[in-house]
Amino acid sequence: AKQKRFLLQGDEINLDPGVGCFITMNPGYLGRSELPEGLKALFRPITVMVPDFQLIIENMFMGEGFLESKALGLKFATLYFLNKDLLSASKKYDWGMRAIKSVLVVAGTFKRGDPTMTEQAVLMRSLRDTNVAKIEGDDLKIFMGLLMDLFPGINPPRARDMDMEDLLVKVMEEDYGFTNDPDGYLLLKICQLIELLGIRHCVFLMGNPGSFKSSLWKILKNAKTRRGEKTTTVDFSPKAITTNELYGFVNMATREWKDGIISKVMRELGQIPDTHPKWIMLDGDLDANWIESMNSVMDDNRLLTLPSNERIPLKVHMKMIFEIRDLNYATPATATRAGIVCM
Repeated sequence: AKQKRFLLQGDEINLDPGVGCFITMNPGYLGRSELPEGLKALFRPITVMVPDFQLIIENMFMGEGFLESKALGLKFATLYFLNKDLLSASKKYDWGMRAIKSVLVVAGTFKRGDPTMTEQAVLMRSLRDTNVAKIEGDDLKIFMGLLMDLFPGINPPRARDMDMEDLLVKVMEEDYGFTNDPDGYLLLKICQLIELLGIRHCVFLMGNPGSFKSSLWKILKNAKTRRGEKTTTVDFSPKAITTNELYGFVNMATREWKDGIISKVMRELGQIPDTHPKWIMLDGDLDANWIESMNSVMDDNRLLTLPSNERIPLKVHMKMIFEIRDLNYATPATATRAGIVCM
């Protein structure tokens, strides 16, 4: 209508032609609801295409301060394209934009941390260190083969914090009576968890019952506390309660808001004034009904949006760690949002 002013719920408002309203949606699976027809009619549908990952990667490399961004972008895009084709179609593998971004963040950190290292070696190390934790079996052989083909003769050692590793072994032996095995399996998994917590605020510890998932975070918590980073953890099972008890709900009879466990825990941890690590441990299998509502917490928004219109932020020093058996009932939206340590 080309109007300059319009009425909205009785108020006259200036129309700003530079403001648009968009809804991104991907309905059609459990835990998602369709848009109401009345709302759908007000929006014009548009389809979006898959972007050129190589171009995006090149630009992000430039943003992180890399000089060989064109050559590195080509190698990175080629590796992820081949991974998609050659590795098994497991739900825990994600070769999309979120995974690319986390590798680039790590690469930028490595580059600034060790300026003497060549850019090819920096990228090789970050691709290897961020992906090895979730790839297992024959897929790992294929992945390492591809890496070696793309980066011939380059195999920089893993970045290790020896002081932290010594402390972890001491905690294992003194607090838990474990003996550190010669291959250092548990130590490696704890180090992979530390690396993932550095780049992701949500992590899946994935493995069968009895595969040291709980020991992993308990040992790391004790080690961090010994080092002066007092770590607070809240541990509960989301499958033992209903979704309403987890997130909270509005009592229809009295119109009162009743807090759920996760909303109460997140709010209370956020109100503690210090910035020591705080972990919310969700120990129970994933299912689309309760995990879908967690999507806004797990992506870059880091906000828990409640039915009462309250938004609770997950602060920078707060992390969510999920102990799960598998991703059989997780949607692609969930699987791509978290880092994964396979036990």
